[in-house]
Amino acid sequence: MPTIKDFQNFFSQTNASILQDIQTVTEYLTQKYHAKCYVVGGAVRDCLLGRACKDYDIECFGMDVEDFEKAMADLGAQGVGKSFFVYKYHDLDISLPRTEQKVSPGHRGFEVHLAREEKEASKRRDFTINALMYDIQNEQILDFWNGLGDLEHKLLRVVDKNSFTEDSLRVLRAMQFAARFGFKVEEKSCLLCQSISLDDLPKERLFIEFEKMFRGRYLHYGLYYLSALGIAEKLFTGKFFNNKMEKKTFISLSRQLQKNQNNFLEKLRPYYFLFICKSYFPIDIQEVLERLGTPGSYSKKIVTTAIPDRVTVSFIANLSLKEGIEEYVGNYHPAVIAMANKLNVWDKPFDRGVTPAQLMAEGFSGKALGDELERRTQNKINRLKEK
Repeated sequence: MPTIKDFQNFFSQTNASILQDIQTVTEYLTQKYHAKCYVVGGAVRDCLLGRACKDYDIECFGMDVEDFEKAMADLGAQGVGKSFFVYKYHDLDISLPRTEQKVSPGHRGFEVHLAREEKEASKRRDFTINALMYDIQNEQILDFWNGLGDLEHKLLRVVDKNSFTEDSLRVLRAMQFAARFGFKVEEKSCLLCQSISLDDLPKERLFIEFEKMFRGRYLHYGLYYLSALGIAEKLFTGKFFNNKMEKKTFISLSRQLQKNQNNFLEKLRPYYFLFICKSYFPIDIQEVLERLGTPGSYSKKIVTTAIPDRVTVSFIANLSLKEGIEEYVGNYHPAVIAMANKLNVWDKPFDRGVTPAQLMAEGFSGKALGDELERRTQNKINRLKEK
């Protein structure tokens, strides 16, 4: 965990082209408009954690709207949220500091006002670790809510109760942050999340946050807060969990998520959580995927054969008739890995011992060809079973 004296290395994990853009924007705004520029939000958190970051938000203080819009035009930045004073310059989001107040239902129902002071602007953030600000010119951190302490103690703590409750998506953000960083949700913040309705969240917003959780390195944290924050009960009652998760089930499932983490392939990472969970609960996985609005790849990967109690030659051979086991979401299981390597089907299909072309040369065609291919394939599998 970096200390104050380490802040001169704040941009050590920053891509060179992004760093150049930050310098270009900062120098232009400070020299021409005497603005004060800060890196804000998740980028500060990630830089302090020593994590590579691609999404940088720059907030500019000391400018009025007219000068800001003129400056953005001069830089060639594109407005992506003009009502929120947000512009895009290459990979940077540049904005004026703001306060937000909920005035109507939905995630767009906010009234936005210009903030004049740094603390006022930081108050709209969800958690203290995301409310940190990095003063680019003076190379120092602004921490109004003890975000540095919470980073050190791996804690998610709400900044402001009133602003937090105005956006129900923040409950899901608590879950996915826990899964990504291995952080705990502070007790009062956990109780606050439990009190917030999630009825106003459309599928596309649900999926964005759940996918971030699915990609996390601490899936057992995601599992815990899926239940502890009341998310499962509110979104999936009767489909995923039946109210509270039994302690025995949680412990067993949590262990599975932890111990198999090192065997997860990056390309399949979004699918492991639900694939593993479906063996522990009497769920209709299609209904869960529909509720989350997942793309078709989820159905293809997750609604597939579950891992049996005993992984046999027949199971792995038949599973790999079309493609290697590395495409099967159950490939994290040690017994699956061992059998796939034994049959040499990890990254290629099972060798049936005969090809359709060879059978056609023998005079087979149509349905007879398919039946004969299946017969010889199973004969080879049975011979392997006997060894």
